[in-house]
Amino acid sequence: MATGQLFSRTTQALFYNYKQLPIQRMLDFDFLCGRETPSVAGIINPGAEGFQKLFFGQEEIAIPVHSAIEAACAAHPTADVFINFASFRSAAASSMAALKQPTIRVVAIIAEGVPESDTKQLIAYARSNNKVVIGPATVGGIQAGAFKIGDTAGTIDNIIHCKLYRPGSVGFVSKSGGMSNEMYNTIARVTDGIYEGIAIGGDVFPGSTLSDHVLRFNNIPQVKMIAVLGELGGRDEYSLVEALKQGKVNKPVVAWVSGTCARLFKSEVQFGHAGAKSGGEMESAQAKNQALREAGAVVPTSYEAFEAVIKETFEKLVEEGKITPIKEVKPPQIPEDLNSAIKSGKVRAPTHIISTISDDRGEEPCYAGVPMSSIVEQGYGVGDVISLLWFKRSLPRYCTHFIEICIMLCADHGPCVSGAHNTIVTARAGKDLVSSLVSGLLTIGPRFGGAIDDAARYFKDAYDRSLTPYEFVEGMKKKGIRVPGIGHRYRWFLMVMMFLNHAKATNFEIWFSIIS
Repeated sequence: MATGQLFSRTTQALFYNYKQLPIQRMLDFDFLCGRETPSVAGIINPGAEGFQKLFFGQEEIAIPVHSAIEAACAAHPTADVFINFASFRSAAASSMAALKQPTIRVVAIIAEGVPESDTKQLIAYARSNNKVVIGPATVGGIQAGAFKIGDTAGTIDNIIHCKLYRPGSVGFVSKSGGMSNEMYNTIARVTDGIYEGIAIGGDVFPGSTLSDHVLRFNNIPQVKMIAVLGELGGRDEYSLVEALKQGKVNKPVVAWVSGTCARLFKSEVQFGHAGAKSGGEMESAQAKNQALREAGAVVPTSYEAFEAVIKETFEKLVEEGKITPIKEVKPPQIPEDLNSAIKSGKVRAPTHIISTISDDRGEEPCYAGVPMSSIVEQGYGVGDVISLLWFKRSLPRYCTHFIEICIMLCADHGPCVSGAHNTIVTARAGKDLVSSLVSGLLTIGPRFGGAIDDAARYFKDAYDRSLTPYEFVEGMKKKGIRVPGIGHRYRWFLMVMMFLNHAKATNFEIWFSIIS
């Protein structure tokens, strides 16, 4: 276990299993603290590589995404913190893989429900290699004004309210992540704020203990006093009792163990955390509080009095000249995301697309003012719907029937016009005539409406060999190859005749005047 400070203003982390919100919160905290570089060096997302766009203040940055832990560590050798957002099923394996990397010094495991046997292996490996595990079942930790893990301390508003954008003088450690957020607020009200805060997690076997971090705080000069929030269940607090008795901690320790209400129940009570279950008198909150008090910690009579004793201890250190309260600084304004600003009514943004043919503002969508229910109930066909969308009105039946004939006759020619489509798109993109034409021609092949391509090839071959048309056709027949292009003219002639016959039967001139 490390004996001093875990984080600094230059600490960088690798984030396992991409989660946008906690990463963005880390980057916003970095900007709030005035860091020059983002604290997230890279993201590890198994099976994916590339970049993720996020904001560092007003600047949009691209954070590299790696598919494997080893590759990420090799690409970012200065990143020594591994933040693991994997599920409880894979958290142990990925955490062990990270611990085995020489560049990784601290691993934070967010997941709850990691098998205890796996956690024990992680703890044993970390301790034998002088590495730190925070969690499992943790929100993480924070060094005020320097670095934070994931969702630690919650929203930016809460971070500002708790003065976490600059360092204070209090070291804080707790089992509960939720109560850590509450205590950051409490400590900020009655002191100059925290210097470092850690939530070790609520599982039965945490990767690091309360006493591990208290002993670290004792070695950090900037930490002048220590606050500890424990809970009933387990015997972790007794290692802190022994450290106090042996004189290993020479800074004031204010402590409280929650769960005193458990004695009001007739049977054993399991609280929210897996480890918050009293297995005997020694594991009760009352016994732990008494042991801490006798060892020299400042222990209040209740949680409600916890804030008061923290304040008294801090003010005493100020009077003794051991603490010079930190001067307040005004943090920079974090730019607000456009979506949240619009949602809160702070800004308005113009629409980028205006539809004149469909409208979904009412209870049901409308096509050119005709409700969708009416289209279905009145038996509108495809031609009727197209007339509403294209011509913005209901055309006569002979017109919509003509549209349907066009669709039926051309339905199987989608691939054949893709070349023309590519030419149109290229031209609209601003390319020159030759580039636009080539982009369409090069997409035409034997299986892509390839009459042009193959006809040119076979006809040129026949010409080069001086074949007569009869010899050419007979030769192709013997090879079992259809002559490309032949038949298209006749087929399209039949289709055109169908169009003309329909137009004559429905008065072509009237129809033409309508569509034009």
